[in-house]
Amino acid sequence: MKSKNMLATNATKESRQSEDFYATDPKALEIFLDALNQDGIELPQIVWECAVGMGHLADVLKRHVRTIHVSDIVERGYEGTRIKDFLQETRYGFNGTILTNPPFKLATQFVEKGMEILKDGNMLILFLKIQFLESKARRELFRKYPPKFIYVNSERQHTAKDGNFTKYNTSIGTLCFCWFVWEKGYKGEPTVRWV
Repeated sequence: MKSKNMLATNATKESRQSEDFYATDPKALEIFLDALNQDGIELPQIVWECAVGMGHLADVLKRHVRTIHVSDIVERGYEGTRIKDFLQETRYGFNGTILTNPPFKLATQFVEKGMEILKDGNMLILFLKIQFLESKARRELFRKYPPKFIYVNSERQHTAKDGNFTKYNTSIGTLCFCWFVWEKGYKGEPTVRWV
């Protein structure tokens, strides 16, 4: 007979979306962009949303930037999406900002790939659980690529499995999300902001 802990672990694994697709409430990006503006940080006019999903973040970005590139590993119906595995990207020297909510299970790889392909001085911005700050393995990642800013949401933001905000709301009362901002070439300590 399986223990209660085994059952809980198995149920959690089975209920996860297969590509770890949990769409971000567009309101979370609006709050973040307002905070950047208040801090005098201008989002560059070229942004790549590389895990676009159903376009929840891309639609917000279109109102704030001149050019947006959208891609994802699978087709989810967002117009203009290029089907591409970001982690297999071979172009280097991207002169713009990469901004996305990556699959959390691949977040470390997204940081490494993003910092590898960005041109110096450009930003990688990821929407991640605050728990991303934990773990020995990521400690080495943060030594190599320290974030320049971490914007911590004071109010819980929402994500939704398969982009279905009516049926799923995975972060209500349970998860704290942050916007992690890396600037290629930055070597200082991160500044923490609350939004």
